[in-house]
Amino acid sequence: MSYAFHLPSRLIIAATILDLACGDPDWLPHPVRLIGHAVSYGERLLRRGAPRQDLVGGALLVIAVVTLSGAAVWAVVGTLQAIASTAGAIAATLIAWTALAARGLNDAARTVERHLLESDEASARRAIPALVGRDAEALDREGLIRAAIESVAENASDGIIAPLFFLSVAGPVGAIVYKAVNTLDSMVGYKDSRHLYFGRCAARLDDVANLIPARLTAAFIALSAAVLTGRGLQSMRTLLVDARKHESPNAGYPEAAMAGALGVELGGQASYGGELEFRPSMGCQDAPLDVAALRTARSLMWGATVLMLVALLLARAMLAWAWGG
Repeated sequence: MSYAFHLPSRLIIAATILDLACGDPDWLPHPVRLIGHAVSYGERLLRRGAPRQDLVGGALLVIAVVTLSGAAVWAVVGTLQAIASTAGAIAATLIAWTALAARGLNDAARTVERHLLESDEASARRAIPALVGRDAEALDREGLIRAAIESVAENASDGIIAPLFFLSVAGPVGAIVYKAVNTLDSMVGYKDSRHLYFGRCAARLDDVANLIPARLTAAFIALSAAVLTGRGLQSMRTLLVDARKHESPNAGYPEAAMAGALGVELGGQASYGGELEFRPSMGCQDAPLDVAALRTARSLMWGATVLMLVALLLARAMLAWAWGG
């Protein structure tokens, strides 16, 4: 079986360990950066500013980027595996490593946390763009904490649980195709005048890709909260009541679960490109929205990651037993 489409559990664990140990080093030719360059080039080439043309051009961009991303992984891993099975396994593991972002997400949130502990809000504002796209200068101390917590919750899905899910289902090809979809959405999947039509296909495909991972992330956050904060039931209750309030069909799930797990209120007013947006609130303010809450959010992210790995291994073991029987 090709390592490009099926990565054994031991190699998924190895890729996870690499991410935890090394993160995303600058010297690594990261696939997401290459995908980002392709998206930028494709937008310059295909976006015309007319609704019908932009719908077609945006769809062509999605098809091209997703197809090329998956084909590149298949070609690299398949070629090396044909030369030597070990070489294919190593290549597949390294590519899987690049699809994961647990260390990067944790480090970015911890940097903001450290600056806030030092009461250095100016440095925290300079660090927050690594986590969120909202206007940093518009954020006060509480706004910085809220933005960081929301990012930890949402990106636990996009950067950890979803890549692990697609690695398990379709190997490195599946994980990189997912990263391509997610990158397309983050770059062009907006509702502003520039991307309303051009980014529609990317946004819809990202919604579909995250349907299962977002809900898994929310469930694992709630389970982690039962152990780490004693608020597992509150997390699940907030998830059931507030998740659908979010404009996104997916982002509200991990954010609502995190709000309930911490006993804080997330959502509300945010500024993007100088324009104010208002998101429905999730959760209720039972506990202070402080640096300790951000630290706990990171712990819940790690708890969700561990639970995902355990669930992945158990599911694969049960499937292997069922097929073997």
